[in-house]
Amino acid sequence: MPLVVVGISVVILLFLMTKLKLNGFIALLLVAVGVALVRGVGMEKIPDVLGEGVGGQIGDTLLVVGLGAMVGRVMGDAGAAQRIATTLIDTFGLRWVQVAMVVTAMLIGVTMFYEVAFVIIVPVAFTIVRVTRKNLLWVGLPMSIALSTMHSFLPPHPGPTAVAATFHASVGLTLFYGLFIAVPAGALIALVWPRLPFVRRMDPEIPGGLVTERTFTEEEMPGLGWSLSVALVPVVLIAGAAVTDMAVSGSGPALRFVTFIGSAPVALMLTLLLAVWAFGPRIGRSLAEVSASCTSAAQAMAMILLVIGAGGAFKEVLVEGGISDYIKDLMSDWPISPIVLAWLIAVILRVALGSATVAVVTAAGVVQPLLESSGVHPELMVLAVSCGSIAFSHVNDPGFWMFKEYFNLSVIDAIKARTTYTTVLAVLGLGGVLAVEWTLEALHV
Repeated sequence: MPLVVVGISVVILLFLMTKLKLNGFIALLLVAVGVALVRGVGMEKIPDVLGEGVGGQIGDTLLVVGLGAMVGRVMGDAGAAQRIATTLIDTFGLRWVQVAMVVTAMLIGVTMFYEVAFVIIVPVAFTIVRVTRKNLLWVGLPMSIALSTMHSFLPPHPGPTAVAATFHASVGLTLFYGLFIAVPAGALIALVWPRLPFVRRMDPEIPGGLVTERTFTEEEMPGLGWSLSVALVPVVLIAGAAVTDMAVSGSGPALRFVTFIGSAPVALMLTLLLAVWAFGPRIGRSLAEVSASCTSAAQAMAMILLVIGAGGAFKEVLVEGGISDYIKDLMSDWPISPIVLAWLIAVILRVALGSATVAVVTAAGVVQPLLESSGVHPELMVLAVSCGSIAFSHVNDPGFWMFKEYFNLSVIDAIKARTTYTTVLAVLGLGGVLAVEWTLEALHV
């Protein structure tokens, strides 16, 4: 049975990494090869499948994560990250630093991919931890939870946008309904989860090489205007492109230019160039010093990228092995509410495959024939599928490994922290969708 294979592979992976202390990159590749053989993928195809999985995942994340890490390290070594961190602390107060992280993450995460927003904000979180001596998860976990919620629930992120197209739903209305669900659910979990006893017992160190160890004096730090401007450039470019794409039709030169500079890699590359100038020669630092910051960030990211790529290989093997087709055939005739069915299919596919994108697209294909006869608002179906796809993030999800490596957690602690919060978010999301449906019915909308 395909789901049994998935379950056994996860257990073996956990054994290799927790008991045998095997490197995550090696363990993921070994388990991926084993699953491919068991699921009947031809031995001659396995290298290509692994290559496609690693290439697809790294292709999506290498430029974003690499450039983002360099921007963060340049800002950190110049004191700009400390300037933003101390301003947040002064504005919100040390007691409300988690609220500051949630507000920042939600504002940035509305239009930015999880990975992009994560690598932009995490240097600020690291700096706050270093300055205040707070627990890393106390500061960083609220940020990650808020970003996960925005990315998984709302267009213009890829999953919800793709499902909206499948269901012919209004992207704007989906975003409008989704905000009423995502903001309270994300804020609630972001503020509750770091306070849970099993999370508070974790006390990870900041990974080496990703943030400067230096503490700057007031005179040494750049001004708040420049610090915020550099940090917000990618937000403005990416968000502007997303809004323009939704609001403007056609494909003229101006729109193509906006799309180009608003793509995450180009936006981050432009931000890096601005950061090099703003926090290099402009404040008396040599280009050699700035280049050393970039090199240090790249070296620190090497193993993180390898592990993320191996997670993509594991996911690709599960897809190639027919897991998604099996689940689609198994659940297509279940006689339950279309909203619940859409959510449940997305959840099971997410657990089995790890890829939220594959989960939402496949679930949408299963549920689409039921949509017209169900009378359910298509926007609510989009949200049901989208919030289901966030559930049970675990070892076959490349995002899980990014979370684990950046917060320097063991596999077990990452499961305790991330798998639990993503699952509760998915359940709250379903409850929110059902509540919106009930409200719309009561209002006869």
